[in-house]
Amino acid sequence: MRERRAAAGGHAPPRAVLRAALCVLPLTGCQGPAERGTAADTAAAGVRPSGYGAVFLAAGECSSFGAVAPTEVPCGSERAAARVVAREDGRAGNGPPCPATTDFVLHISERRPSGDEDGDGAVSRGYACMRKLQPPHPGDPGGGGGPHTVVGDCVHDIGGGKVREAACAGGGAYAPQFKVVEAVATRAQCPTSTGLYVRLGGERPVGCARPL
Repeated sequence: MRERRAAAGGHAPPRAVLRAALCVLPLTGCQGPAERGTAADTAAAGVRPSGYGAVFLAAGECSSFGAVAPTEVPCGSERAAARVVAREDGRAGNGPPCPATTDFVLHISERRPSGDEDGDGAVSRGYACMRKLQPPHPGDPGGGGGPHTVVGDCVHDIGGGKVREAACAGGGAYAPQFKVVEAVATRAQCPTSTGLYVRLGGERPVGCARPL
């Protein structure tokens, strides 16, 4: 679930934003196919781990299930849960935004293990924009999650001047109350049916949301 800043239109009160991001630490040893040893075993033998590229969780690579300590695994593995659609260095707040349909973001802390993906003794700080290999996709319009609010998403008033993204299909703890129907440059460009202005960012930062 995401909370987004919103400003009232018509009778709706102003709303604030809280961004939520999934923060995890990568394991320093990742396992390849079942018949291979662990990355630590391979490093100890003086051989570069075959499951790694030059960057831990580079674009196109896959991570395992779990939000605590995902590992890099072959995308064809039964352990693969999500694919990296974009990989950036540094902190997410300072770098390029993830693609609109990103399901979740992995924040990778800088590590200096004894054995790592390219043998230089370091895993640099960065973040990976992840897309689940199987539906449901919370980052899709109306999906109720992901790091961005996009046209087609729904939100729910949680009180205290805040709104939270909710799945447009309903269900769960939060029922959808508004739906973002258009993204525009200024509030004046929103249709008259707009009941809430949602901050989206980008070239068209104003989301025009109508009551459901």
